Parts: sequence; structure tokens; C-alpha cells
Amino acid sequence: MQVAIHPRWIPWADRHGRFVPLKLVAFIAGLLPALVLIWWWQADELGARSLTAAIHFTGKWTIRFLLISLAVSPLRMLTESAKVMALRRQFGLIALGYGCTHLSLYIWDQNLNLLTVASEILHRYYLAIGFTALTGLTVLGITSSDAMIKRLGRTWKRVHRIVYVCAVLGLLHHFMQAKADVSPAVLVAGCFVWLMLFRRIPRGWHRSPGVFLLLAVIATVATVGIEFAWYAIATHIDATRVFMANFNPRYGIRPADWVAMAGLAVTLFVAVRRIASRSTPRPTKLSPAKSVA
Repeated sequence: MQVAIHPRWIPWADRHGRFVPLKLVAFIAGLLPALVLIWWWQADELGARSLTAAIHFTGKWTIRFLLISLAVSPLRMLTESAKVMALRRQFGLIALGYGCTHLSLYIWDQNLNLLTVASEILHRYYLAIGFTALTGLTVLGITSSDAMIKRLGRTWKRVHRIVYVCAVLGLLHHFMQAKADVSPAVLVAGCFVWLMLFRRIPRGWHRSPGVFLLLAVIATVATVGIEFAWYAIATHIDATRVFMANFNPRYGIRPADWVAMAGLAVTLFVAVRRIASRSTPRPTKLSPAKSVA
């Protein structure tokens, strides 16, 4: 007996069952971190507290894939390709998958005692914040189907705006569980700032390299500010020394440097695309008298 599989359950197919190469790439990209984690687990590369390391690993990839899903809309505007929009839902569901794995591993770490898990979530702020973010992601996942989009109508967009709240809560959870070294969280926060600033750019400005250069500068400064503020408010580490490390090459590439390089790469892409569009001759329309039968 053969069981028919609906196209929507095939991660690399569209709703009509047609193969979509971009969706296959997204599926593989979403699978790779999980495969790496399994490899490290089997090779005993996660350290003495392997389960804790796996919990942190899946948590980091949850917020990363959530931000990747938020980056799909800017990618669509920059490339002027509507095809990439099919990836937004997929990356969002991948983020939800890693989030559920993150919570499941934590439950396992608590010996599957749900009462203990509930008590920890209620009494630890960073766990409550993370659980709230995951709850929001679950709501987004449940309402992401075509049927729910039709059922909710205009309400669907309002519901899915909570993705920004989920991202902020996820970032805060990331910072709070990172303890002393918050560099990965700072980097993700800087990228989130860039994505939010992009959404404030008027549509007519999306082809201006100058706008994106300014965007890169603002996001970089914001990244430095976020890092400084966190160390100054939430830790006993000298925030001034952390701030000055951004200007000392001996400390290597800092989160703000990565944000700056990413912003400059986007600026360069926009500049090259603009030059290419200007150098490409536009086809001229022939008048009826000059047209060839």
C-alpha cells in the first residue's frame, strides 16, 4: 500500500509538487548544523558537558535561522527576485525546529521531569524569556500554512509581526545565557539592527549605495554600543576595555568588524548592480512606421 505525500510536506517542492532548487539549498543549509552536532556528539567533541553544549548549540542556531528568515525580504528587494520569498517560511520553520530541539534537550537534561522544567522556567528570567520566544515561534509556525493565511485574512500579517518580538526576546535570552563572552550574541544583535534599519528605508532608496553605506556605519556603531552597554550594565567586566578592544587589532576581528564587513559587502553589491544596470542599453521601441512586418 502506497501512502500519498502532499507536496507541502516535501521541503524542496512548491505547493504543486514542482521541484524548487532554492528550497533544496535551504533544506540542506538547515540540516547541516544538525549533522555537525550529531558528528561532534558521536566523536565526543562536545566536551565534558556534552548535553549542555548541545543545548547551547541548538539555541544559537535557532536565533540564527530566525534572522536568516528575516533577511529573505531584504534579499528579495536587493536581487529583485520574487523566487527567494519561498525561503522565508522554510527558514522560519527550520528556526522553530531548532528551537523545539533546544527545549527538548533541556528537558532531557532535567531528567524528563516536566515539573522541574516548569519550575526552572518560572524562577529563572532568561529561561522564561527564551520559552516566551519559542512560544511565539510556535504560533508563527502553526499559522504559516496556506490554509491559515486564508483563514486569518488581514489578521495574518498582524499576527506575524510578533516575529520581531520573538527575535528581540531570543537575542536577550542569548545574551543572558552567554555569561561572560557575549561576542556571538553581539554579532547576531548587530545583524538584527541592520535588518530592522533596512525595513525603514523607503523603497525608492534601495538602489542607492550611499544609503547602504550609511546603513553599514549605523549598524556597526550600534553593535559597538550594544556590546558596551551589555558589559556596563549586566556584568562586572570593565566595559571601557571591551570598547577599546574594537580599535586594537591584537584582539582579532570583533563582532562590530563582521557587521561592518557584511554591510560593506551589501553596499558593494548594490553599487555593482547599479553600475551594471546603467551600462546595459535599454531596448528601444520601434515606431509603427519603422517596424518590420
